Amino acid sequence: MAPEAMAGSEAREAAAGSDVREAALSADGRWIGAALPRKEDPRLLKGRGRFVGDLEPPSTLHAAFARSPVAAGTLRSVDLTSALAVPGVVAAFAAADLGLTGLRAVLERPEFHPSTMPILAEDAVRHVAEPVAVVVAEDAYAAEDGAEAVIADIEPGEAVSSLRRALDAAPLHEGVAGNVFVDLTMFDDPELDTIVGAAPLVLEETFTSGRLAALPMEGRACLAEWSDRDDQLVVHVSTQVPHQVRTAIATSLGLPESRVRVVAPDVGGGFGLKCVAGREEIAVAALAHRLRRPVKWVEDRQENLTAAFHAREQEYDIRAAFDADGRILAVDADIRCDVGAYSAFPFTSGVEPLMAATELPGPYKLRHYRARSRAVATNKAPTAPYRGVSRPQITFVMERLMDKAAARLGLDPAEVRRRNLISKDEFPYTGVTGITYDPGSYRESLDLATERLRAEGWYDLRTAARDEGRLVGIGLSCFSERTAYGTPAFMQRRMAMTPGYDVSHIRMDPSGTVFVTTGTASHGQGHETTFAQIVADQLGLHPDDVRIRQGDTDVGGYGWGTFASRSIVVGGGAARRAAVKLAERIRRAAGQLLEADPADLVLAGGAVAVRGVPAASMPIAEVARIAHFQSYRLDGDHLLEASAAYDPPGTFSNATHAVVVELDPGTGQARILRYIVVEDCGVIINPLVVDGQVRGGVAQGIAAALYEQVRYDESGQPVTATLMDYLVPTATEIPPIEVLHLETPSSHSETGSKGMGEGGTIGAPAAVVNAVNDAAGTQVLDTIPVRPEQILGVLT
Repeated sequence: MAPEAMAGSEAREAAAGSDVREAALSADGRWIGAALPRKEDPRLLKGRGRFVGDLEPPSTLHAAFARSPVAAGTLRSVDLTSALAVPGVVAAFAAADLGLTGLRAVLERPEFHPSTMPILAEDAVRHVAEPVAVVVAEDAYAAEDGAEAVIADIEPGEAVSSLRRALDAAPLHEGVAGNVFVDLTMFDDPELDTIVGAAPLVLEETFTSGRLAALPMEGRACLAEWSDRDDQLVVHVSTQVPHQVRTAIATSLGLPESRVRVVAPDVGGGFGLKCVAGREEIAVAALAHRLRRPVKWVEDRQENLTAAFHAREQEYDIRAAFDADGRILAVDADIRCDVGAYSAFPFTSGVEPLMAATELPGPYKLRHYRARSRAVATNKAPTAPYRGVSRPQITFVMERLMDKAAARLGLDPAEVRRRNLISKDEFPYTGVTGITYDPGSYRESLDLATERLRAEGWYDLRTAARDEGRLVGIGLSCFSERTAYGTPAFMQRRMAMTPGYDVSHIRMDPSGTVFVTTGTASHGQGHETTFAQIVADQLGLHPDDVRIRQGDTDVGGYGWGTFASRSIVVGGGAARRAAVKLAERIRRAAGQLLEADPADLVLAGGAVAVRGVPAASMPIAEVARIAHFQSYRLDGDHLLEASAAYDPPGTFSNATHAVVVELDPGTGQARILRYIVVEDCGVIINPLVVDGQVRGGVAQGIAAALYEQVRYDESGQPVTATLMDYLVPTATEIPPIEVLHLETPSSHSETGSKGMGEGGTIGAPAAVVNAVNDAAGTQVLDTIPVRPEQILGVLT
């Protein structure tokens, strides 16, 4: 039936499918590089996705949590009597009733002090919204009513709601002196003070960034049910890391991991919030295990803002030395991260300070470096590794230093950057922290961004605008994005659970369709499309003939999930390796059928053919059919299956962001007039997916620069508990974002690709705030977010 003969959605669906099927190969004849529409989008955009909220087997109970109303205090007792009397309530539990082991994340470092996050508060509460009891009812409304009826007797204590107060306050956890979970001096240089003392320019500055919520469209959610058939607890979780959640559940419940299966269905965004295990997920799993009925919990928005993991609240005291030509000589950094009340499992509270200290130098040639970095506990929600993990902050610090140095020395900000950036002939470049950067296009991306602005007349417009009394400024941000950390990189952090590698299995069915498993877990990145493109190129198939299976701990091998921009490099690399093995098996089988040397066979266009003899060919699907149904025609191992693992050293993407901003002198509002990103993520698998990732990241970065912040008052009460208070920008505030590409292939990657999922978020805050400072004619706005009242403060 032709699409025009169909009605409504049926016709549109057929058209969408046709678009994918008929999408063009890239210019070099491969699927890698082709702008395929995402295979998953028709399903998701039509509301046919299957999120945890959509799952509700018969007899499902609903859970709701009673939470602490105070930030600190002694939990004397929890009275569940009134909760149990609420119609519809089936059961209610406090910590002692469940008897679960808390979550304890560990860094194997002497400087690290672990904390145990109880599943339900036991003898103390350490932040507002900490769960003290859980109520289970026949429906969500009764569960909420029951949770509200729980009476928790809490003797309030003195809350610690700021970084600086925490360092001198009484410990939140026994044995954690000064409330410092980890205190690292990883880098020092005995010559640094001498260098700084003799430098023509020394900047002593403080930079701060506000606390943020990841705010995915879908909050946290889980549905747990006991399977008698498999003697197994099956837990559907909105997560980025199914295997690590399985470990957390099994450990807390005292079950072998084999008796826990975690499945991540469609996930409505994660951004790092869902790459750690939540205590609520453990509690719901325990309830289903105990009650032998399905139990479901879906986080509401207020819980998401107050009880879920936050990130980004950091302070930097910096001494930086420059020579008279604007070349950076030395940096001395004291970094403090407010990580909230507990370490998150499995990454620990060390993830932000470790990242900040190790990667602060960024793309610049810095030779003298000292860094002290601390994770400080406060009476706030714990933090998790939100998209970019400290790199928006360190990029903000370095980019503000570049602008400040340029202003003090009377130099062009772009030229100061150019003089400090690693140049192409210096790769591979080993930096002052011992990290080796693979080749990138640092100077080239800066040049392209500034040339584009100049060609469009933005520098002239800025001059003209200033003559008219308008406040227009230009901001730049250059950065490197370390991605796809393998085990060798992660082991430097000394995590008790060290991520890095990934595994892929591939098998072809009798029809010639390929099924590929990956240990990565998509939460919006388009894995179904990009992984299919990688595999299709190796097998000579169309991407529609490749099905991706992910997010299920009982399917495929062990995997570390999706975070740190690792999926396409690590998971995609494993999938490519598995596909190469399968291609060899197809050639071996086809060689027998075509009476040809397998080395002479080519897989392309869905067929296997003798090189140089197109007529001597057969469909790959026919090879598959014979391998399955007439295997007697083949000698040797004829299984069309393969597995492979990949564990790369990591790779560096890079980018330059260029922003033009105009300030309203009456309100202090910043309006973005132009936004350009020059992105280099190596070989591009799918330009549509890359552009989407960049633009989404930039939107989050702009939000961090100008709007979003989780705030607490002095008593530790969150004052941004709804979206009326937590300012999420809309399409009105986010400008069109142009993405320009450079491609520097990586030798540290199977495909030549580099990860890029976090870059937009990393570069935007620095570029926007630099533009705001430029427009305001100052260099003193050193906070993110920069708020209208702060802008007005420097204009008056």
